[in-house]
Amino acid sequence: MTQHPPTSERGRLVLAEIAEQPAVAERLVTGASAAGGELQRVARAVREAAPRMVLLTARGTSDHAALYAKYLVEVQLGLPAGLTSTSTLTVYGAQPDLRGVLWISVSQSGGSPDLVESTAAARRAGAMTLAVTNNAASPLAQAAELHLDVLAGPELAVAATKSYTAQLLTLWLLVQAWRGASLEPAAALPALLSQAVDSSDVDAVAARYRFVDRLVLTGRGFSYPTAREAALKLMETSYLSAMAFSAADLMHGPLAMVDADRPVVVVVPEGPGGEALSPVLDALHERGADVCAVAPSGLAPHATVRLALPSGMPEDLAPVVQIVPLQRLAAHMALARGLDPDSPRGLRKVTETR
Repeated sequence: MTQHPPTSERGRLVLAEIAEQPAVAERLVTGASAAGGELQRVARAVREAAPRMVLLTARGTSDHAALYAKYLVEVQLGLPAGLTSTSTLTVYGAQPDLRGVLWISVSQSGGSPDLVESTAAARRAGAMTLAVTNNAASPLAQAAELHLDVLAGPELAVAATKSYTAQLLTLWLLVQAWRGASLEPAAALPALLSQAVDSSDVDAVAARYRFVDRLVLTGRGFSYPTAREAALKLMETSYLSAMAFSAADLMHGPLAMVDADRPVVVVVPEGPGGEALSPVLDALHERGADVCAVAPSGLAPHATVRLALPSGMPEDLAPVVQIVPLQRLAAHMALARGLDPDSPRGLRKVTETR
């Protein structure tokens, strides 16, 4: 018979790791400014290689960090970027010509065989390979030519939280250093993350959606990976059906399933992505949808409920903070349902796929 922890112990690990995120950001920001540090060394090597495109490979939560990096590369570096289909290398044995390609593998553990195998294959195919992990001694870190440690420290809860925001911030720092931009905007993140960790909005929203079994999540641009990661967290901790769509895709059909009985969580940033969400928010309001806006107070005025975010965050850095109230929402909804978000059923910390 499965042994469940006492009620008072449930969620202890994941909530503690969510609370560590300001300190993790502080470590990353401090280390990134060191002239002889690993970040600057990797950025210099990539800049000198002058790749013609970037391919990103990842699984699970890390796949959403990779999607975020895709937006960074395309918007800020002007390079084409894509998410790989790992099985083309590991299952089908494809041998593409990857000369002039920067291959970035993103993984919390660095232990999944498909990531290790595909990264080794990409390196043999001529790509410059970079692993971004939370384990510098991992097989993936050894398989890649370059490595960046996200410095999140040991993560014991099955649901990844602090390693995810550490991946986002590491990838942002890499892109800025690569293009020679200032890292100064990241200096505000530890304080912003502390605000998100301490926000009092989550309990009321968790209570409102405690008995919901289906949720739709959406965002646009840089906020879209946040919607996808939040959906994963809700599925794995609360066992509900959470579907994430780009707001543009939501308007191309899935909007038809939205009504007052299916809540919609909309991640609304300040900037072009938030502006692009305006017609989607209008359409949801017209349909009488129950909308939870993850947004600064001045945005999405017709939202039913809100997980408030600080205002004034640059849109490209906002995902590091946006996900925090949604991580907390997933944990608190699980607890409200009598579940343990530290140990979702049937899941392990390291998932091995090929």
